[in-house]
Amino acid sequence: MNLKRRQFLFLGSLGTIGTGLVGWKLARQNNQIANIANTAVIAATPPQKKLLLRFSSVADTGTGARGQYAVAGAMNYYYRKKPYDLVVLAGDNIYNNGEIEKIGAVFERPYKELLSQGVKFHACLGNHDIRTENGDPQIKYPGFNMKGRYYTFRRDAVQFFALDTNRNADWENQVVWLEQELSRSDAPWKVVFGHNPFYSSGHYGVSQTLIKRFTPLFKKYNVQLYINGHDHHYERTGNIDGTTYLTTGSGAGVRPVGRSKWTQHSADRLAFAAYDVYPDRIEVSAMGTDKRVFDYGVIKLKST
Repeated sequence: MNLKRRQFLFLGSLGTIGTGLVGWKLARQNNQIANIANTAVIAATPPQKKLLLRFSSVADTGTGARGQYAVAGAMNYYYRKKPYDLVVLAGDNIYNNGEIEKIGAVFERPYKELLSQGVKFHACLGNHDIRTENGDPQIKYPGFNMKGRYYTFRRDAVQFFALDTNRNADWENQVVWLEQELSRSDAPWKVVFGHNPFYSSGHYGVSQTLIKRFTPLFKKYNVQLYINGHDHHYERTGNIDGTTYLTTGSGAGVRPVGRSKWTQHSADRLAFAAYDVYPDRIEVSAMGTDKRVFDYGVIKLKST
């Protein structure tokens, strides 16, 4: 074999080897990039939290008029998208005077779809509800699932405490009862509801009486959420000494609302609120009659 032929074969072999080395390096780099990409995808995807409970709240509903049906329609729509089986009904369940004979017009028919699916409503008494027999007929009505003027019940990791916030309430015994029940509860989530607001930027404003009477207990026993009506608007506060205060009193009618230093969101629109409860947080969503969520907030678990 002549010299030129041997040089050609030698250089050709080097080229093949070089190509192989380059290819191997490129393949290795590609694998490393793919592994990094896969790792990044896995790291960026948080573990899914278990949904413990979904419920909703609405108040000042009992008119049987167009506004109530519009909010009920939004509640039905939300139920079909994200099923829930509990509604907190925060008072003024029957306008104008709490007449139980109106129950079909102001409760059973507007919420027929939810009731037919087994959704339970847990009510408390509003100021209009006590105008007839001090609200006793509503306490006895099975559809409101009330165990008394004030009562408690538990669903999964959430314990609910219903208050009577009316002027003629049995304040002395009720406060003692609430402290006893809160101290006994081992539920990680404690939700209190009543008709009257503690903090409101609407017509009734701030209630220093309720704040003085109850917030020391809320702080001591880690009540993370208080739900109310009475003011006919939607409002969500920030964390006030560990508790978020949420007004959902626009279940049938609306009054103007402003903003305060503690307001996270306020709106004078027909609406209800929905709550997704997880081990470490409650996600709050407010939906209007246009079936769109207009407010979203997160309440983080307050540990003892």
